[in-house]
Amino acid sequence: MTYQTLDTLRFDNRFILDLPADPETENYCRQVRRACYSHVKPTKVSQPQLIAYTREVADILNLTSEECELPDFVQVFSGNRLLEGMTPYATCYGGHQFGHWAGQLGDGRAINLGEVINQQGKRWALQLKGAGQTPYSRRADGLAVLRSSVREFLCSEAMYHLGIPTTRALSLILTGEKVVRDMFYDGNPKLELGAIVCRVAPSFTRFGSFQIFTARGETDVLQQLMDYTIRTDFSHLGEPSPEVYLAWFQEVCQRTAELIVHWTRVGFVHGVMNTDNMSILGLTIDYGPYGWLDDYAPNWTPNTTDAEGRRYCFDKQSHIAHWNLVQLAQTVYPLIKQTEPLQSILDSYAKEFECGWRKMMVQKLGLNTFKPATDEALVTELLAILQLVETDMTIFYRRLALIDAEVGSFSDMNEATFMEPIMDAYYQPEQLTSNDVMRIENWICSYIERVRQDGISNETRRMRMNSVNPNYVLRNYMAQLAIDKAEQGDNSMINELLELLRYPYDEQLEKREYAVKRPEWARHRAGCSMLSCSS
Repeated sequence: MTYQTLDTLRFDNRFILDLPADPETENYCRQVRRACYSHVKPTKVSQPQLIAYTREVADILNLTSEECELPDFVQVFSGNRLLEGMTPYATCYGGHQFGHWAGQLGDGRAINLGEVINQQGKRWALQLKGAGQTPYSRRADGLAVLRSSVREFLCSEAMYHLGIPTTRALSLILTGEKVVRDMFYDGNPKLELGAIVCRVAPSFTRFGSFQIFTARGETDVLQQLMDYTIRTDFSHLGEPSPEVYLAWFQEVCQRTAELIVHWTRVGFVHGVMNTDNMSILGLTIDYGPYGWLDDYAPNWTPNTTDAEGRRYCFDKQSHIAHWNLVQLAQTVYPLIKQTEPLQSILDSYAKEFECGWRKMMVQKLGLNTFKPATDEALVTELLAILQLVETDMTIFYRRLALIDAEVGSFSDMNEATFMEPIMDAYYQPEQLTSNDVMRIENWICSYIERVRQDGISNETRRMRMNSVNPNYVLRNYMAQLAIDKAEQGDNSMINELLELLRYPYDEQLEKREYAVKRPEWARHRAGCSMLSCSS
């Protein structure tokens, strides 16, 4: 592979070449009609400072680590300098927020620098989040603060290494500016450190990118965007036509189902599954108040705004994804004008998710295949016992792999033998009643019998389970500790977590302090449990 310098990056920028632009070039907040984007330049910052970069993302852009550590890298990815070929813009889109149509939304604090074609011929869009006001900023300033930027930077890469489709993060840069934010929406704003993340993805197009044009009756623009999307991101489907539009919708549904299965596998909760936060490529996009289940509580949401309705809680994510796909189907209907095939595809989403979910649960348990006759009851009871007392989901599945399924007679085993491997998963084990213990032991017996039916050795089962059940996830308290240090000028923990999360399925014995339950002090602390959308 031939490495590039910043000045030799090859920009293609097909998005702005093929799609209609906002004719107004002044940067002020407004309704933008009959356009997919507006030209806008990043706001220059006073003292940009590199906090961290990811070598894997630099590599897909064919940039060396040495290139990323040059002063010019900071100038470019803080928005202070535009490279030749960069034509920055912000995109127009709408969306349903918490189930209600919100009208025009758009890139309110994200500015696209352009699309790079790397040495392998792949397209990568570069986007600065927090780089200043755009026509879509509404009443906001278009900036981002350090705490939210650290969370997005780390989580983008954590998800990638977990094997979950996601946008990526190239760099995290401190701007040298102060930004006013009301973190708790309680009327007490304060100055915070400003920061910018460079996000990288094949495309940042969302469900809402199409919705805005259907809502406004701009069907010709809708078709332009659809045809561009198919030719650029779904070229394997063929030239655009009503039949290809249906094939495209089918693939979007399939990718979305696969994404939610992945989230479920690791206990991830997005927190803001609005249609403007749903990628047509099936990527995890827009990391706001996300979180991992510390204890297995299916109705948990990390979003304080969602605390009452829990629309976006862990257990509802598949349902909400389907609801969002229904909105997308209604959006593309004017191009297809056939209700039945769209409905048939929507119906297939539930089957796709269920099939993927069953396969995923089999993998988490280290089995060969899902056998409905036994496994429906086995999994249903498992999810029930996880809720008997506060149980750490991540630790439970890792410790479950340690259960000895090659044990002789069950009558030879005492309570300690049954329970000992999984005891670390309970936050307050003293709350386990004798009935709870009996129920868990009975489930473990059923599980061991099921493993034996498949004829799987302990070694094979543990290898399987540990390849899909992570040992390390980005728990909110971990991210908050890194933020606390960074706000004091110490960026070491950001890079430490970045390295840790590169190998989430490995034991990493020297990092065992991160493979434990959430500490009690973090139970209700701001940033460690639920979060607001404030950024």
